[in-house]
Parts: sequence; structure tokens; C-alpha cells
Amino acid sequence: MVSPLLVKAAPTGREIVNVTPERAGWKHVGFRAVRLGAGESETVDTGTQELCLVVLTGTVDITVDGVTYANLGTRTSVFEEVSPAAVYVPAGKSVTVGNGPGASRVAEVALCTSPGQGGSGEVFVIDSASMRRSVRGKGSNTRYVCDILPHDDPRAAHLLVVEVVTPASHSSSYPPHKHDVEQPPVETQLEETYYHRLNPPQGFAFQRVYTDDRSLDEACAVEDHDVVMVPRGYHPVTAPHGYDLYYLNVMAGPNRFWVFKNDPAHEWMLAPQ
Repeated sequence: MVSPLLVKAAPTGREIVNVTPERAGWKHVGFRAVRLGAGESETVDTGTQELCLVVLTGTVDITVDGVTYANLGTRTSVFEEVSPAAVYVPAGKSVTVGNGPGASRVAEVALCTSPGQGGSGEVFVIDSASMRRSVRGKGSNTRYVCDILPHDDPRAAHLLVVEVVTPASHSSSYPPHKHDVEQPPVETQLEETYYHRLNPPQGFAFQRVYTDDRSLDEACAVEDHDVVMVPRGYHPVTAPHGYDLYYLNVMAGPNRFWVFKNDPAHEWMLAPQ
């Protein structure tokens, strides 16, 4: 039986996956991933939402209200040690993402949304060279992080966007942590989606989402392009031997501030050795 938190990807067609707040049963995060072949385009109106477009692979032109940002994206794989191209678009804009007619490969683009009240109200390209890249954890808990739209960038209203590569046989989002109580500076409430990619693509990984009282306790076997929705609770991930794991996180909540709480049962492993 498929977990209600797991959104399976479409193996073919333009729309890979689509998570709306209505589908997730929450208020803030929306997520879509699309494939664009040569000469194809996707047009969206942001309406009351803010939007962060992340060029996962391929090269696209992004046009916002008639202004074009051309040739965005250089990666052929999300597993390359290269930061993605990304554009932030506030509410009330018309956006077209296009893959040129002479494109040699399919482009994959993520559309990350949340309510757009607040922020700078300006369109901006997020400079790939300025994205913070860091290493978290140690040993088999090591993973590689790229902050695309972090909480200390004041230009966005609610969105936070980050990508993580977890090597095979490693754990991630670990020790288990949660951010479902609005109690800063101890913890903040943020909904979250995980968009998973596997290398090689026939692989799989595991993600558990659970609360202290186990009123929510779901284990998901994720495959390439699947999404796991995290409405609340702890949400660790494990990559099996032989398969590297990538995920794109989208977070949003009532306030744009990321503070998490570790599961106290597992926090011992953070103690100095």
C-alpha cells in the first residue's frame, strides 16, 4: 500500500509530479516538476503565489512579463557538483519557461510556490556562484548541500529552497529533526516537500515521517522523481548501497525562518566524540 505522503512520478509526459496545498492538506507549499523537450514551453501566472524556478537539468529561457533571462542552466545531471540556475518571481506575474527548438536534450524544471505576501516584490535571478555550498555531517552521515533560496535571503516572502546530495549508503536529514511548531527561536513551523532523484535512476531510497506520539508514522520507498510530503514530524532519509540520492527541498510556513528540533531519542550521536 502506497503511503498517503508519497506522490509517485509520471514516467512519461510533460508533468512529472504536482503537489498542491489542497492535495497535501496544508496551506503553504506547492511543488511541480516538468520536462520540456526541444521547442516546448510552459506558461504560468503566479497570481497570489511567489515562485522559485529551479533549472534542475538542461538549459532554458525564462520570460517574466516580457523580460527574458536567456540560457539559464548548465547541468546535464543533478548529481554534478554545480549549483543550479534559479529565478525568483513574486506574485502577480506571467512566466514562460522555454526549451529552445534546437535544444539537444530535455530540460527538467522545478516550480516551487508559496503564498506571496511580503518580500521585495521584485524578480531576480539567483546567482549560481553565490549559492552557499556546504558539507553536513560526518562519516556515513555526510551529505552535500546547496542553499538556493535560504531563509536569510530577505527578498522572498515565504519560500525556502535547498538541494542535497546524499552518497550511497549514507543517511540524510539525520539525526531525525522536525519543524512543525511555531515557537521561535526554539523551533519554527514549516511544511516541506522532498523531490527525490536516484543515481543510477533504477534505484530507490527510504524516508520515514513520524511524530513523537506516532500519530503519524509513515515509511516511504521512494524511486526516481517521487515526492514525499512532510506536513509535520521527523523525516530522515537513507540511501542504500550503490545508489546516490539527490533531493530538492521546498519549505514554507507562516514565517520565513528555519529552526528545527532534533528527535531527543537520537540526539546523542551529535555529542563530541
